[in-house]
Amino acid sequence: MNEEAAQSVERADELGTQLARLIRLFDRMQAQYQAENPNAVERSAYLLLVHLVKDGPQRPGALAEAVRSDPSTVSRQIAQLGRLGYVARTPDPEDGRASLIAATEEGRRVFEENREQRNTRIAALLADWTPEDQAMLTRLLGRFSTALEEAWTKGG
Repeated sequence: MNEEAAQSVERADELGTQLARLIRLFDRMQAQYQAENPNAVERSAYLLLVHLVKDGPQRPGALAEAVRSDPSTVSRQIAQLGRLGYVARTPDPEDGRASLIAATEEGRRVFEENREQRNTRIAALLADWTPEDQAMLTRLLGRFSTALEEAWTKGG
């Protein structure tokens, strides 16, 4: 292995270490937040609400595809959100055999509350960062997420 390749592997190792640390810290913070807040929504349920609030009613299969999850998993999450009163199921006007899932007013309220809490926590963490550093972090995380998603989609 040449020196450039070795350095690339070393940087990847450090990034992997930092990502593992970030995920572990995020999971602990999320668990604490959920324990302290009665309207806290699990990350997977929050992602479903994001798509339903931003994109409107969707068929369960389209929703599973949007969040890149197994349809049976999304079906269970939809059922849980339905029991909480955060989503409602209605017949699809284009195909009466199918159904559409939509966020209820309560679901929208809980989504907004969770989003506001998340944004407040992130803003506090970045309060002493320059606007340029904040923008760079956002850009690089977006780029990394896109690369990861593309690699995952291709099976790599």
